[in-house]
Amino acid sequence: MNLIVDSGSSKATWHVSLHGGMSFTMQTTGINPVRDSVESMSDIIRSTRSRIDSELTHGRAGSLQHDSSFGHVWFYGAGCQQPFAQPLARLLETAFCNAEVCVESDLLGAARALCQHSEGMACILGTGSNSCLYDGTRIVAHTPALGWIIGDEGSGAVLGRTLVGDVLKGQLPENLCRAFLDRFGLTQERIIDAVYRQPLPNRFLASLVPFLTEHRTEPSIHDLLVNAFRSFFVRNVAAYSRRDLSVGFVGGVAYQFENELREAAHAELFNIGRILKDPMPEMARFHGC
Repeated sequence: MNLIVDSGSSKATWHVSLHGGMSFTMQTTGINPVRDSVESMSDIIRSTRSRIDSELTHGRAGSLQHDSSFGHVWFYGAGCQQPFAQPLARLLETAFCNAEVCVESDLLGAARALCQHSEGMACILGTGSNSCLYDGTRIVAHTPALGWIIGDEGSGAVLGRTLVGDVLKGQLPENLCRAFLDRFGLTQERIIDAVYRQPLPNRFLASLVPFLTEHRTEPSIHDLLVNAFRSFFVRNVAAYSRRDLSVGFVGGVAYQFENELREAAHAELFNIGRILKDPMPEMARFHGC
């Protein structure tokens, strides 16, 4: 058996590939080794291993004759860079003994899902954003994402940050400003508190993106979206100087705003390739699972 994990900071997908072409997936809390303690990562991994064993014994997979050991574990996740990835790798090696464990960044996972074994530019547009130039095996160039305060252009957090700034500064039509505040029951004071005093302000800001979806045909909202995505191309993708390659995307923001993203790419002379809401099926294809 083989295991592929696609983990963001908030949720993770675990894909177990069995002999005979059968597979199953499960969702857990996300693991980020930059943020999480060894104890909390260990708890998630041990409980997930127990769930996998239960599925193999009592679930649909239990009807198959299979070896219960794992050959490979590929973990792609947020925050999975050295030296932070090493403790996570050791925990996985303990839980999945005798397996060959490989811990890599979520960006490499996105690149392999989007491009498989071909050269290309791969991007993530979700709560945060990221991009890279990929040679068919590894990442060969990377513009630093830098987070939602000084980077993450085009992400859900930055879209939300731009939206609340435009509302509070009266840059959107008055009817839209009122509709926004009513939609979420917000005031200026509550917004300031959520951003500057409460934990995880990036998630709060990203949670406001549905308003953009609901009003995307309004000219001012349309312009906000296209300009945000143009900024992503200018400040991230243009650095690779490879307009001959297509640009692929994974993530909910890219999937949700595909039309606006394609418009921004056209304006900046880039060609869009694949846009995947969920990279796991293509990760599994890359690994032959």
